[in-house]
Parts: sequence; structure tokens; C-alpha cells
Amino acid sequence: MANENSSILVIGLGRFGSATAVTLTRLGREVMAIEHNAELVKDWSGKLTHVVEADSTNIDALRQVGAADFQTAVVGIGTSIEASVLTTANLVDLGVSQVWAKAISPAHGKILHRIGAHHVLYPESDAGIRVAHLVSSRMMEYIEFDEGHFAVVKMRPPREIQGFTLGEAKVRDKYGVTIVGIKSPGRDFTYAEPTTRVGKQDLLIVAGNVELLSRFAGRP
Repeated sequence: MANENSSILVIGLGRFGSATAVTLTRLGREVMAIEHNAELVKDWSGKLTHVVEADSTNIDALRQVGAADFQTAVVGIGTSIEASVLTTANLVDLGVSQVWAKAISPAHGKILHRIGAHHVLYPESDAGIRVAHLVSSRMMEYIEFDEGHFAVVKMRPPREIQGFTLGEAKVRDKYGVTIVGIKSPGRDFTYAEPTTRVGKQDLLIVAGNVELLSRFAGRP
């Protein structure tokens, strides 16, 4: 079944795993989901193209369902650290070249890294960080990179730059962040230029250091 360019293996159909599988399917990727819970397998069989009931902690079971044929796998198991670790280790041993694994704590994540997971995800923690930034400022979207050092946000413009061009506002000089895109009502996003004038209802895409972004987004 697996095509190395498009097929992705998703293990665990809890909230995180099922959301991942559904979204990948909507994006046109072929997905095979593995779940040990028979009820979840039954629930998702009509919604996903390939759903297999198997124990992913058993490497022979993974071999039998063809897990070794996939280049990319997502381990969405969150209820059992032991099952998460064993499953991830099995995928690494089977030679899956890109293993993305969900962690529920820093200690869990450290173990996943040590046994060979290529990418460790902290969905609950990341969501909490994002919400904290959104509710404490004028940010509407928040994407963080580089372990809390750099981020890109979508936000409304502070009053002090409304009505001015970006060249006049000198945001980078004053706040150390860069406005990279702007969207006026009824228009598409476009690259920001020094001559771009900022309106009250505009949306800005701003990039920079997390702390500096927070200060800028906290302006009235």
C-alpha cells in the first residue's frame, strides 16, 4: 500500500492521532492508521481509508501490517508512555526514516529523542503557550520556532502606527521586529514595503524575537 512519496502511517487514534490522520487525508495524503482499541477501529473505519487493529508495541505485528514500507510515521499515543516508547523504538528498528512522536512531558520527550525519534511533539504544551500569547495581547495567531526564541504572529496594528507608512513608523528600529506582510480589508496578503500605509483594520504578519514580539503586540 505504502507509496514513499505520499503515504503516512499514523499510530493511535485518540484526539491527536485522529485529527492528524483526518487532516492528512484532506490534504490528499494516503494514510494508514493503526489502533489497538477495537471500538476506535470500528468508529474510524468508515472515515479513514485504511484502519488496522494491531498492537504497535509488538514489532512483529507492525511488520505484518507493512509498517516498514512507510518513510513517515506519526506516533499519537498519549495514554501510555510505555506504549509510546515501545512503538517509537519499533518504528526506528524497522527503518522508518521520519518518526514523529507525541510527548506528554519533557521527560517523555527526552526518552523519545534518545531512542531515535526524529521529531518530538508537545501538542498540549505548545497549545498552552500559544493560547497564553493570544489572550495576553492583540495577537490573533502565534507560531513559535527555535524553542521560544523566534516567532511569527498575525495581529492588528497598534494605534501608534495606524495611518503611517511602515517607513515612517520605523517599527524595526523602535521594537526590533519586522512586519513582513499586510492585509487590508477585501484584499489578499501582500509583502510589506516601506511605502505601505497601515490602516486600523489591517492585519499584520510580524516576525522576530518572542519577547520583542510580545512587547510590540502588547502596545495599545
